[in-house]
Amino acid sequence: MLIINFHPFKNLETNRLLLRRVSTDDVAEVMELRGDKETMKYIPRPLVTNKDEALEHIKMIDDKIESNIGINWAITVKGNPKLIGIIGHYRIQPENHRCEIGYMILKEYWGKGIISDAIDVVLKYGFEDLHMHSIEAVIDPDNVASEKVLLKNNFVKEAHILENELYDGKFWDTVIYSILKRNFNMKLK
Repeated sequence: MLIINFHPFKNLETNRLLLRRVSTDDVAEVMELRGDKETMKYIPRPLVTNKDEALEHIKMIDDKIESNIGINWAITVKGNPKLIGIIGHYRIQPENHRCEIGYMILKEYWGKGIISDAIDVVLKYGFEDLHMHSIEAVIDPDNVASEKVLLKNNFVKEAHILENELYDGKFWDTVIYSILKRNFNMKLK
């Protein structure tokens, strides 16, 4: 079984992005990100409606890092510390060498390739630092933009599960995409 350890916390970089730890200084952006109906449209979780809820979300992110059960990064553009998105590894299954990747970005940054850029370095961390064998992404089947990002990053569709998640009185379908370490490594060649 894998031993998961996020300490010390590792910042990640691409040519244009710095992925750093989320902090309480990011409360306004977390509130904007998690409180926007359009951004949260395909995420079956309650909207963040105030500063306390945003701080609670940041604390949850921190607690998961401290207990080595999940890790998130603030997505920032190099030279500007403002959080524009969040990306991370969730539902880590050390016994299966598998985890889930999740991400979201402020609306004004949609369609600029930022999530693809961030996914690449987060996958690299998952495969090289965490020693995962496979990484999955679970999305709403109507989230066409996220599907395009995943396909662009060499994920393959594994399953479409019907009405498997109940949220707010509605059953939601989920679609699972994944990438194997060997297929990610081929992308690097």
